[in-house]
Amino acid sequence: MLIQQKLGHLDAIDPGDRIIDWLPLEWFETSKRIMRKRTQLGQEIALKFLAENPQLTQGDVLYEDAQTLIVVEVLPCDVLVIRPKSMYEMASVCYEIGNKHLPLFFDDDTLLAPYDAPLFRLLTASGYVVEQQQRKLMQPLRTTVSPHGHDSSSESLFSKILKLTTPSA
Repeated sequence: MLIQQKLGHLDAIDPGDRIIDWLPLEWFETSKRIMRKRTQLGQEIALKFLAENPQLTQGDVLYEDAQTLIVVEVLPCDVLVIRPKSMYEMASVCYEIGNKHLPLFFDDDTLLAPYDAPLFRLLTASGYVVEQQQRKLMQPLRTTVSPHGHDSSSESLFSKILKLTTPSA
């Protein structure tokens, strides 16, 4: 089966009595344009997003018919959970992670990064509060402007920091 676009999100589509066949993806596979995978129920599918990066997320519906929905499931993985105590600490941690060109995610006032032992040792030695946990990496921080256009729903790290530091009127 060839899938070339997302159909929507599970929150907006009523599954009714249809079977949900989950497509398990690792966090780094959610931005791949072309790949072959197998759903939990064994359906082989080919993803081929031609326009640009699909940025698949938990609950994205990729296929539907009268009996079945194929829906993305982002798998949990080992992550570093960093809880900065201040905006200065937030900026410092983001700089350290960005300097190593590692992906960074944001969830519930915490920074998340895929587990990396050298980064864990560096951040811990620098005095930051860092834990290793199993989590789903689903909200990547977009730290640069996409060369394919401007999506008003995606914020850069800089704009998030500005919102946090700008006094409310």
